[in-house]
Amino acid sequence: MKPRIAVTVGDPAGIGPEIALAACADQRVKAACVPGVYAPPDVDRYRRGVLSGEAGRAAYDVIVKAVADARVGRVAAIATGPVNKQAFALAGLPWRGHTDLLAHLTGAPEVVMLFYSPSLIVSLVTVHLALAEVPSALTFERVRSVVRLTARAMPRFGIARPRIAVAGLNPHAGEQGLMGDEEERVIRPAIAACRDEGIDVHGPDPADTLFVRASRGEFDAVVACYHDQGLIPVKLAAFGRSVNVTLGLPIVRTSVDHGTAFDIAGRGLADPGSMIEAILLASKLAARTG
Repeated sequence: MKPRIAVTVGDPAGIGPEIALAACADQRVKAACVPGVYAPPDVDRYRRGVLSGEAGRAAYDVIVKAVADARVGRVAAIATGPVNKQAFALAGLPWRGHTDLLAHLTGAPEVVMLFYSPSLIVSLVTVHLALAEVPSALTFERVRSVVRLTARAMPRFGIARPRIAVAGLNPHAGEQGLMGDEEERVIRPAIAACRDEGIDVHGPDPADTLFVRASRGEFDAVVACYHDQGLIPVKLAAFGRSVNVTLGLPIVRTSVDHGTAFDIAGRGLADPGSMIEAILLASKLAARTG
């Protein structure tokens, strides 16, 4: 039996509604699963390309419904369209995006944002933080947890014995403390603790060459210290084909690798490719989880 996948449209003023409909009509998607679009009532009343708290609240309400259905087994997984962080803020919502909202809705104690593509897999220690806040958020416990969750997830992606590498925070991974001490004080001890648990993890390695090494097959996944460190290489390698996956949830959740694209919403220019990939991956992960 094909799994049922909830496909949320995200912010109804963005490109989410159109890519959700296009993806659900794709023949590969229909062959892999039974997709169902989750959208606000009267979705067309939201003016395309216009930021509003009303649209942010509508996106939130749809996510809540999809998560509830996934938790009771009405759907096997959810694939989410893009939300807008400013619209969430205008709606008075405290979450900066799907990842922290989903952790709240499911009660998950620790979650990780991972981006999957056939050529590169990257998980993030920190996500939506100002760069100035990253060093203080980079703790032994958080680095260890992200490595653990990444290693545990890899068999679901078909990688039974993953080789993981952790990027350094500073240029040249700090050069043994010459350019910052986070590598020696935080990252290296966390890696050592994970190796003691039997995880095949290496680093901290200089980020400027690490992603090249991973894309050439030396490592199966890279743990990056912050958002742009990890997502620039993923999107250079596979933009429009990579998929955002939330690790640590009691449900399967995937998402697109792009934003709401208000500038092209409703103009027939949006590419549903990443949404198609997100639904297909959700179907595979649901089957492997079940």
